[in-house]
Amino acid sequence: MNGFELNKIIAAVLGTVVIVFSINKFADILFLADKPQQSAYKIEKAEATLASASSGETKVEISELLAMGDIEHGKKVFKKCSACHMVAAGGKNMIGPNLWSVLGRTTAAVEGYKYSKALAAYGKTWTFDEMNGFLIKPSAHIKGTKMAFAGLKKEKDRASVILFMNSKSDSPLPTP
Repeated sequence: MNGFELNKIIAAVLGTVVIVFSINKFADILFLADKPQQSAYKIEKAEATLASASSGETKVEISELLAMGDIEHGKKVFKKCSACHMVAAGGKNMIGPNLWSVLGRTTAAVEGYKYSKALAAYGKTWTFDEMNGFLIKPSAHIKGTKMAFAGLKKEKDRASVILFMNSKSDSPLPTP
């Protein structure tokens, strides 16, 4: 191989490098992105009711909470629950138990449904307050429950679902 051939090979390699770098610089100019003033993501604070409910107390009085909700909105929000629960008189158990007349009933009281040990041992009555705490995050409210629902963070959604479930009963509880 003579010097002329070697010069052509080196020129081809250098020419390729120059072309690649030129295309890269041209693309940077063509697709110029504005950098944010602050290089961080802003994280909003979690709702205060979620933190307070996990410690066992609710921030809003139950009567004020229920005033935020309405049954029609609860019917729409309950569609999330209907994947696992039925709310019908004489309805069957699905992945979760039938929720007909759930408010005012003792926990783990549906015949023919196998509850988790934690919920079976819980032994309380489903009141408005109890249901509100459970719907925020079931696994935090009753440790060991097998209900894998993330919970309803919005107060209006919880209030509406509670009112909707209360309306689906043989004898609805009086609203506080």
